Amino acid sequence: MTKKRRLPKGLEIVYEDDDILVVDKPAGLLTVGTATNKLRTAYSFLTDYVRKGNPKSRKQIFTVHRLDQWTSGVLIFAKSEEVKERLQDQWKDTEKKYIAVVHGRLKQKEGIITSYLAENKAYTVYSTNDETKGKLAHTAYKVLKENERFSLLEITLLTGRKNQIRVHMADKGHPVVGDRKYGKIKDERKRLALHSQSISFSHPTSGRQMTFKTKVPHYFHQLLDNTA
Repeated sequence: MTKKRRLPKGLEIVYEDDDILVVDKPAGLLTVGTATNKLRTAYSFLTDYVRKGNPKSRKQIFTVHRLDQWTSGVLIFAKSEEVKERLQDQWKDTEKKYIAVVHGRLKQKEGIITSYLAENKAYTVYSTNDETKGKLAHTAYKVLKENERFSLLEITLLTGRKNQIRVHMADKGHPVVGDRKYGKIKDERKRLALHSQSISFSHPTSGRQMTFKTKVPHYFHQLLDNTA
């Protein structure tokens, strides 16, 4: 069995060297474990991958950042704690672009959404004007394509807060398609239409600027091409 066969369908390795592991995560797969699911995660599958199936191996990976379970796209893991810390230290300078399909047509085709984001006891993130309660968040967006019902957006995260894109788009009255937590409760779309398309950063060891870009899921194009 080859190493890549240890990976579940949809989890693809985009790049790998001695320091980092960059993957394209499918929608539905957790980044790291929860209290109820500790095994079927990107972290656990990739740990097994670097250990080549040997549970006694001391090789491990470290989580640099996370994607929501139903958000797909590019995700970085480090192969040492030192590399993880270097990547996190430069995270503010790391460019992160997303693609999203949202409900409706935006009046302003380009702009920046700003608010303070806080989280309640039910783990729901919300916007507030009280800077003592939340953390400042900026989300830049640009309409790439639209039809009568949906808009395809390119989104640049200027800050990296939990559920930031989903909350900001819902605040604007254009929730992400398939978002039943922050959007339309009766939205029966099969998946969250949010994808981490690209990430650009300085390599933690060589210092070389690196950019990794993934394909926009076919489902997103179907939403824009089909007005039914």
